[in-house]
Order: sequence, then C-alpha cells, then structure tokens
Amino acid sequence: MSGPRRIVCLTEEPTEVLYALGEQDRIVGISGFTVRPPRARREKPKVSAFTSAKIEAILALRPDFAIGFSDIQADIAQALIRRGVEVWISNHRSVDGILDYVRRLGALVGAAARADAYAVELQRGLEAIAAQATALPRRPKVYFEEWDAPPITGIQWVAELIRIAGGDDVFPERAQESLAKARILEDPGEVVRRAPDIILGSWCGKRFRPEKVAARPGWAEIPAVRDGQLFEIKSPRILQPGPAALTDGVADIARIVRDWARRRVPA
Repeated sequence: MSGPRRIVCLTEEPTEVLYALGEQDRIVGISGFTVRPPRARREKPKVSAFTSAKIEAILALRPDFAIGFSDIQADIAQALIRRGVEVWISNHRSVDGILDYVRRLGALVGAAARADAYAVELQRGLEAIAAQATALPRRPKVYFEEWDAPPITGIQWVAELIRIAGGDDVFPERAQESLAKARILEDPGEVVRRAPDIILGSWCGKRFRPEKVAARPGWAEIPAVRDGQLFEIKSPRILQPGPAALTDGVADIARIVRDWARRRVPA
C-alpha cells in the first residue's frame, strides 16, 4: 500500500471519493456531517464538524494524513499540524476543480488510474445532462440561496451546474467570489430586480422554508414566487465540493429546470 494509510477526512468529499475508489480501508475518521456513502457513518468514527474537531480523538486514531477543505478549516489544520499530523487543505471552487480534486486524491493513495477513470465518468455524466439541456425551449433564470440570514448566493460550482442543467444563475458575478461573506446580498431587493424564474434553496444543513422566502417584502412579484417555483436541494447533494454535486445535485437542478420548461406556455 502506497501513500498515507491512516486518513482522517474532515469533510465529506474525501470520504466519498476514497470509498468510490475502493480505498476506504485507509480512512480512520470522518466528519460528523458525512452522509455519503451511508455505510461510512456506520463504519468510521465521527471526529469533526466543519469548523471544529475533536483534536485529541483524532490524534488517538494515529493518523498519518488529514484532509480538509477551505480557509474555514484553517484552525483545525493548524492544531493538527502543531501535533505532527500532515494536512492537506484543498480549496477547489469549480466543477473542473472538483474533477481535478478526484484525480489528485487518487494519485495520493496510489489509485491514479482508477481516479482518472472515475473523473471521466463524472465528466461524461455532466456532458449528458448538458446535451439534454440543449433541447429545452427556454432557459430559466435561477436564484440559488445557500443561506437566508443574511441571504448568501451560490458558489462557483453551483452556478456552473445550474448552467450545465439548462439554467442561468442570476448572480454570476457573485459566484466568482470564493468567500461566503463576499456573496452576501446587502440588498435582497436585487433578487426582485433580477426576476428569477426559479429559486433554489440549500441552507447549509437546515431546512429550506419556501413560504418564508415568498413572504419577503416585495418578493411576491418575482416570477418564481408568483408561479410557485421554489425548491429545496439538500445541502449534502450540492454544497459539498465533491462527486455528490456532480451527480445528485446537478440531477436535481436539471429535473427542476426541465419541469419548468415543460410548464411554460409559448409566448
């Protein structure tokens, strides 16, 4: 066995990838937010959240590698590094970045060929969805909200998946911002002015409440609210920068977009 042998996964996406590559025996600890694959929750101890971790519990597992995501886990990474654990914090924010992440992680554990084949499979799935979207008579304008108080718009890979599924994100300029604080809508009325046809909500682990969104001042005039086109996409399916977003997440969006297109009365 080459590469790290005792890996702690601080977020879900490395767990999902390692299981998909058949390298799950290397995993000794996972994030408490992990839901994919379901068996991981039964088989592996849960030692971290997203912004916090049980450092002593992690060290007790004698890891030789820890994998996390983004600046939000910088404090966890620092604590582990200070205790002698090698840490990889990825920071990919795009669809291409997710595919590259799969390949890099596979190479780290000596499974480069399998990881490349898996990435190709994921890419082909996206291409198939994009091809189906070309047959749509119209492209809806889509507002994606990943938090409600304050409203935060979708990150780059979400905007890209919306486009692949046949829609257009109404805040493409915000999607380029990697940090959530840069995607806060200072004026929620901007959503009204951009008039999305569909509103998608994925509130970082809490239930999306379409009735509360619809009741916001002035939002009744938004086409999506007027036509009842408000939908939840579960956070593990779209907000983890891993395979789930490229399979289940984009499939959810594509289904919603197709249903919208079929219900439209030609002008």
